[in-house]
Amino acid sequence: MKKAETNPQLARYKKLRTYLDEHLQEEVNIDKVEEICHYSYRNINRIFEAIHGETIGKYVKRLRLEKAAQFLKYSDWGISQIAYEVGFEDRSAFSKAFSKRYGASPKEFRNNSESVRMEIQKSLDPEGDPNRPKLQFEMEVLPDFEYLFLEYHGNYRDMEAIYAHWQTFMDFIEGKGLLSQSSYLMTEIIDDDEIGDHLSSRYRHALVLEKPLEFEPPELYRIGSHKRQKYARFTHRGSPKSSEAYYQQIYAFWMLDVGHELADAPILEFISSVDEDLTEESLTTEIYIAIA
Repeated sequence: MKKAETNPQLARYKKLRTYLDEHLQEEVNIDKVEEICHYSYRNINRIFEAIHGETIGKYVKRLRLEKAAQFLKYSDWGISQIAYEVGFEDRSAFSKAFSKRYGASPKEFRNNSESVRMEIQKSLDPEGDPNRPKLQFEMEVLPDFEYLFLEYHGNYRDMEAIYAHWQTFMDFIEGKGLLSQSSYLMTEIIDDDEIGDHLSSRYRHALVLEKPLEFEPPELYRIGSHKRQKYARFTHRGSPKSSEAYYQQIYAFWMLDVGHELADAPILEFISSVDEDLTEESLTTEIYIAIA
């Protein structure tokens, strides 16, 4: 008898995997994904990327091309028929995507399949190591507050660009005399709700306002409002540039270690101190992930 899945979040995730695997011909439908997993697309895409090392969109594209490679090796179907079978309406688009992945056109791959091997990545198994350290977190409710921010939009892995943008913001608030030992520096991270090969995010580098500003913010600098929200708080120690691996851990093991339902709300990061004597490696960043 098949063992019943006791973790409802993990069961929904596995159901989503099955759905994606069985519907390669269809375009990924955000509403359907959200219906299956009961998460916003932004949140499940974060979890999926953490577990698999690729977004949902890139995962589906990879599976389509791997399936096409199998058809080319083991069937006598025409290339146009294979392209349609794996979800490409246009043969030229299929040939271009296939050539980019395998370094050979579909025809070349079929004629010389022994010389061009498929590189199929194994999905990470979040349940694989029962002895791994569990995620450490605390529950916390953050109150209403306002903040001054400067927004950056781009690939969430482009840490050099994100850090340069942060420095621009820091130079501005220091120049305006807004920074003090009691200041709270924050980054609000909002993932784009779109299907693509990479996670793209908006970063709002921000200063929590202790009182209203005495001047009108210049162009590009705006005032934002945070509404009371419950969070799971995680602590990262070290340079913000090294936080990606920690985020991967959080989202890869969220369903197993945290278990709370994710809320469709931005991620918040707070740097614990603005002491000029601190090095990047000695910084502590509190990561707040919203829960329902």
